[in-house]
Amino acid sequence: MKTRSAQRLLIAFTAVAALAASLPGCVPLVVGGTVVAGAGMVATDRRSSAVQLDDQAIELRGAARVSQIANDNMNVTVISYNRQVLLVGTVGSEADKQRVGAEMQRLDNVRGVVNEVTVGPGSTLADRSNDTYLTGKVKASLLDAKDIFGTSFKIVTERSVVYIMGIATRREADRASDVARGVAGVAKVVRVMDIVTDADLANAQRSNGTVATPTAPAPVQDAGAGGSSSSSRVPLPPMAPLPQSNVSPAPAPAPANNGVVTSPVR
Repeated sequence: MKTRSAQRLLIAFTAVAALAASLPGCVPLVVGGTVVAGAGMVATDRRSSAVQLDDQAIELRGAARVSQIANDNMNVTVISYNRQVLLVGTVGSEADKQRVGAEMQRLDNVRGVVNEVTVGPGSTLADRSNDTYLTGKVKASLLDAKDIFGTSFKIVTERSVVYIMGIATRREADRASDVARGVAGVAKVVRVMDIVTDADLANAQRSNGTVATPTAPAPVQDAGAGGSSSSSRVPLPPMAPLPQSNVSPAPAPAPANNGVVTSPVR
């Protein structure tokens, strides 16, 4: 009996080990809500679970809205972090760019829209492959940095321009930008962040590890943002109907200076 029990235990351990080995290397281990990247640094998502759900809903509904208004020359990606929407991709005209930005601004729970869509031809397969490569390199470089939590940032790359999204202190934002600028092939670094104080971050880490979501759009880097918590509405109500085709598109939101700091590569 003891021999059979030992054999069963050995088989169970072998199966678990095989399952762990089959998982992608970039997938972190989650223990009690804490992300453990191998044996390295440990960090939690600085957004609350409600805000994370909001971000997922915003991206899904944003993509659905884009598909409804899309034409042959429109290829736009919607990314949301801390309810701040980043738009990247290409469109065929300035009017299309303005309309996409306006439609995203109408989505529930969106604090602000950073419209980085460009007017021109779509990206090539080589462009997209290079962007994927650069995203992986920047993420790896952030994880290798020992003085910041690389998992606290969301990295998006579009035509060699790296966008860094997150909730960070001024020092963390500057350090992350320096790391991204050091990756060969990166043309420019754009930060779309909520800047918080060291005290705000320390208080959040002592409580539940999340940082309060500001009610206003993400400030420019020089304006720091502690901000008060805004309530989440999950599940979200149905999207408002699209305007009729004979109605001119609503004016676009203010130019996307809001929350963006562009750091050219040295």
